[in-house]
Amino acid sequence: MPAKEVGTAKVWRCPICTYDNEDSMSACDICGILRNPLVKSNIQINDVAAPFKFNVPSPDDLVSSGLQSLKMKSKDNQRDTTIPVELELSAKDQESTSASVTRQRGNGVNEKDYAPTSGSIPGMPHSNVNTEAMSSKTGKVEKTIERKTASISDFTPETWMIPETVDGELSQLNLAIVGHVDSGKSTLSGRLLHLSGRISQKLMHKYEKEAKQQGKGSFAYAWALDESAEERERGITMTVGVAFFTSKKYHIVLLDSPGHRDFVPNMISGATQADAAILVVDASMGSFEAGIDATGGQTREHAQLIRSFGVDQIIVLVNKMDVVGYSKERFDFVKQKLGTFLRTCGFKESSISWVPASVMENQNLVANSSDSRLSWLVAAFAVTLSLFSQDFFASSVMLCNLPLILLCRYRGPFLMDAIDSLQLPARDYSKPLQIPICDVKSQSQSQVSACGKLETGAIRPGLKVLVMPSKEIATVRSLERDSQPCSIARAGDNVTVNLQGIEGNRVTAGSVICHPDYPVQVASQLEMKILVLEISTPIVIGSQLEFHIHHAKEAAKIVKILSLLDPKTGNVTKKSPRCLLSKQNAMVEVALQGPVCVEEYSSCRALGRVFLRASGRTIGLGVVTQIIKREN
Repeated sequence: MPAKEVGTAKVWRCPICTYDNEDSMSACDICGILRNPLVKSNIQINDVAAPFKFNVPSPDDLVSSGLQSLKMKSKDNQRDTTIPVELELSAKDQESTSASVTRQRGNGVNEKDYAPTSGSIPGMPHSNVNTEAMSSKTGKVEKTIERKTASISDFTPETWMIPETVDGELSQLNLAIVGHVDSGKSTLSGRLLHLSGRISQKLMHKYEKEAKQQGKGSFAYAWALDESAEERERGITMTVGVAFFTSKKYHIVLLDSPGHRDFVPNMISGATQADAAILVVDASMGSFEAGIDATGGQTREHAQLIRSFGVDQIIVLVNKMDVVGYSKERFDFVKQKLGTFLRTCGFKESSISWVPASVMENQNLVANSSDSRLSWLVAAFAVTLSLFSQDFFASSVMLCNLPLILLCRYRGPFLMDAIDSLQLPARDYSKPLQIPICDVKSQSQSQVSACGKLETGAIRPGLKVLVMPSKEIATVRSLERDSQPCSIARAGDNVTVNLQGIEGNRVTAGSVICHPDYPVQVASQLEMKILVLEISTPIVIGSQLEFHIHHAKEAAKIVKILSLLDPKTGNVTKKSPRCLLSKQNAMVEVALQGPVCVEEYSSCRALGRVFLRASGRTIGLGVVTQIIKREN
């Protein structure tokens, strides 16, 4: 932050230690920070972002102790961070030269590759960047923007943003693996990677040896994604593991989500990137019932969450069938009970695939089961094929057997076939760029690597992008997809974006990389339409909650309960109710402890879905209907 001129400019205040130095001093007499020589006197107020805070209490602490009781009172927070400063620097935009080379992307799409230089970027409209600030730490110029937001309807996509259709191209599918703790999610992920050749036999032998040494021989495949010492010691997944493999139809990004209830916030952050999901269910006696339990079952909570993420296709993998002797009766029981619940969550029967399997014994994963005890599955699938081979309309026998088809039809009959039967959701290539950041991998001086899924638009090296809510401009130095460099990434891709020209503390999980002329909105008070889940304590005005949206979370408070809604029609049934109970639909207004990047659900679904949690449980799902208080 540049220095502040005080009074008649006879003294100047250090932006770091706030010491008032004489006007003749070129550096602070206390901390030695150089004075910014570009600051003019008689300057008007302009928007200046507050410095990054390293000691802010977590949303969980704020929720448990109240929004007001844990305000930080350190010197950094007491310091005035809204000092009016406006800088005017003239920067000459140089015409950048680019050596265009046409090459084919790994998935078969022809693209333009080029070497960007300073100045304007070919194929990118000039942004409204007219303000620059000097970093107090490095003396490096950091760019910010004035809020001149263009209408998204005025955005015209460029030719390179729209992918070309190439025969034989494998499309990317983001596949989340979710379910109750100890149902076999990480073991399934490791199995798929091993069977697809992503994990060598030598490495797999190493995992098996190390797991046996720690007395956890059955966790060998899980160690492929559970890499941290704590995860391996505890035997549970704590963070979302990301891996890649290919099927006949898709290039698959595997998102192995934690199942323990303590790590549901991590599951939310990772699974928001999913296009489809595999819900892993433990078929063994008692385990399935624990997962579907209304009070603490993560099978139930995960199913509700992934449906609220916008995922409408789901594969239910009924795992550990070997424990129950591959019993058809047990499989039918799980299917009947869980299927009823999934339909109440909003999943259509035609979008649910059921696959009985044993991950430990490698049955029914990438090929038909070789175990004779699963012959009932093969027989049922054969009946389905024979019935479909007949003339549907001419045969009255077929019409009579239609219920049998619906009963016996398996989207498989094994897991990999079920994955290839999934359909890709529509991609918004033609909208402005938006990448919610899920993780920051590494950061150094003026460079940072951020990971996330492109929700809309496209990106390539050399483009100037805006990082919100810090409001700073950065340049895309390079891109990585599946840990490999790439020249273009488009909506639906999971990428690592290497940025330059921005400090690392200005890019955090929950930030959004967007188009400089179309910045995402930042708000701290919202109106939402929510569905209340199973709760033991009614929600009232003043209730303290955890507010989750894409990869950001904040402490929140219910400030208004506007109305109750009819779940079928959406019409208002009661205005200003006193409280909200289980399974009620309502319109509420919430105030957040801090601002978040958000859009109304009608304009961007990914940035408009909300999850409310309290006491370690998800208590409400909703969408943003109106932004009440925007942050300037």
